[in-house]
Amino acid sequence: MIKKFLKRVFRKSEKVKTVGNAQVIPFALHGVASVQISYGAKKVTDGLQAAGYQAYVVGGAVRDLLLDKTPKDFDVATDATPEQVRRVFRRSRIIGRRFRLVHVMFGEEVVEVSTFRRMIEAEDAQTDEHGRLLRDNEFGDQEQDAARRDFTANALFYDPSSQEIFDFHRGYADTRDGVLRMIGDPVVRYREDPVRMLRAVRLSAKLDIKLDVATAAPIAKMKDLLDNVPEARLLDEVLKMLLSGHSVECIQQLRKMDLHHGLLPLLDVIWEQPRGEKFIMLALRNTDDRLRQDKTVSPAFLFAALLWPEVRTAWDIRVKNGERPIGAMHEAMDEVLAKQKARMAIPHRHDAVMKEIWLLQQRFEQCSGQRPFRLLEHPRFRAGYDFLLLRCASGEVDDELGLWWDEFQDASSERREEMLQPEKSAEKKRRRRKPRSKPTAGASASAE
Repeated sequence: MIKKFLKRVFRKSEKVKTVGNAQVIPFALHGVASVQISYGAKKVTDGLQAAGYQAYVVGGAVRDLLLDKTPKDFDVATDATPEQVRRVFRRSRIIGRRFRLVHVMFGEEVVEVSTFRRMIEAEDAQTDEHGRLLRDNEFGDQEQDAARRDFTANALFYDPSSQEIFDFHRGYADTRDGVLRMIGDPVVRYREDPVRMLRAVRLSAKLDIKLDVATAAPIAKMKDLLDNVPEARLLDEVLKMLLSGHSVECIQQLRKMDLHHGLLPLLDVIWEQPRGEKFIMLALRNTDDRLRQDKTVSPAFLFAALLWPEVRTAWDIRVKNGERPIGAMHEAMDEVLAKQKARMAIPHRHDAVMKEIWLLQQRFEQCSGQRPFRLLEHPRFRAGYDFLLLRCASGEVDDELGLWWDEFQDASSERREEMLQPEKSAEKKRRRRKPRSKPTAGASASAE
């Protein structure tokens, strides 16, 4: 009670001051203490300021702290050039070519440091025929750096030494009001970088804040611009959605904004196949739960789950047409992956893992002989088993199969032998061997 009373007293006595075009919000109003900043980010800002440079914690970390969320990482912006930052911190390295950044290492923590950049004037900007910026990498000052950021909530600068927030675009008020607003004209900003449309959807869903009306309005008419975005950037943004810990909300928001069709064939399936929708939503919820519990998540497993309804459909069609199950599965996998890669290529390093998970599903149905024992020794057994449980939960396969494997993998040797199911045929199938013909006399003579 006393703490709340003191906060109210301080907030009444404290006022927002103005420095240039920035509003400076004091600690007494925003309540974000420097102790909430990571050790590495605090060392970076202190070190740069001691060397005579400006340095602030910026972007999503400040936004998340204002929303009482835990930041994933802390980025720093400064007026020091990458070379100057590198001279201040011995354990650092400059990365990137077009957009150079500095990574400063503190044990396992890596702090990304960027130099203030400015918006390039329209007459000097290099764009493609759709208005997408091709060059955006010129140093500037703090105000220019704020103007080139996408949303007001991401354009806040926090100074750990004074515990003040510098705000050039009313981002503090928008964050407190739960509004995600684009800086500048949304139409122009989406043309400069169409990925901002996906980022708007992801952030509004992840942070549970509403999109500003003017920010949301152009998206429906401009979504085709995403067709011109390089595949690598699309994949990066989609992965951020799927691994945000709020993938279900992101997918639902994509549909609400009519951004799901054509972006990913695997997302189209969610709404077009009832069986696929239930399975995929379970996979996404499972992923979100694991991330909230700080458990690891495999992108390959997630992609395998998202593409499974299409693989299963293509496989069923081939089996019904008389193809052998294993061969049909290989053809179905290749067909679906080729279709996906034509729009947005999933890295090849995930292909082998995805295929192994899919192929193991047939082997889980074999609960007799030595097959279950061999399957337990497979390096992808755990991933395949988790995948099987998702299929059971969605109603694709009987729960009894999942329960059988749940018990079998932890059972004693004696119990495992008891659990084995009888072979489907009473007699083992044997290959028929053709009788060897007796050599003719001529043949025998020629051999000799």
